[in-house]
Amino acid sequence: MAQQERSALIVGASRGLGLGLVRAFLARGWAVTATARGEAPALAALSPVAPALARVDIDDDAGVARLHDDLAAQSFDVVFVVAGVADGAHVPLPQGDRATALKVYETNAVSPIRFAETFADRVAPGGLMVLMSSILGSVSLNEGGTWESYRASKAALNTLARSFAARHGDAPFGTVLMHPGWVRTDMGGPEADIDVATSAEGMVAVVEGRLGQRGCVYLDYRGETVPW
Repeated sequence: MAQQERSALIVGASRGLGLGLVRAFLARGWAVTATARGEAPALAALSPVAPALARVDIDDDAGVARLHDDLAAQSFDVVFVVAGVADGAHVPLPQGDRATALKVYETNAVSPIRFAETFADRVAPGGLMVLMSSILGSVSLNEGGTWESYRASKAALNTLARSFAARHGDAPFGTVLMHPGWVRTDMGGPEADIDVATSAEGMVAVVEGRLGQRGCVYLDYRGETVPW
């Protein structure tokens, strides 16, 4: 497939890593549809090539269904679900607010998988369903604790994604869980290792290299496997 024919749906792209991914895909000649929950001036201002814009909150099943209908005529080589939250991440789970922890679980684990299920029929043959995970979702690497509710939500996402991939074992697309690295964003903070452009460009290169491959993998932005 010629590179200019490739298309991506980036879900949760108004800022940070989502916005960086839009820029990186556009720079490589992809056609991009980007979603945000509300106004997204940074997306609208991209030039010389701008993405198609759509509005959706992944926690809103009815809104996701409407977006699916709105995009009925389209398929995508990559559907990349970026949206996520880290509310209360620095508070140990026993001391934190129960409702906050449950909302993190909903947005980071339940909603991405429900979105993926709704849009599974929009992934082109040979394409990928990509879900933004984190190395913090690795159970085997969790030796120091911290970020407990966030870790748990991403570990849950990883487990649910493997179930999603098994459920769609005969589908002509693959599933990728992506660790973006420790990135200087509002979530990652100013002391993080890498900037958004480095992470996004790496992730897009990894995604391009996985096109045509099936199964479920857990990779970082350099293409290295992350332990489950």
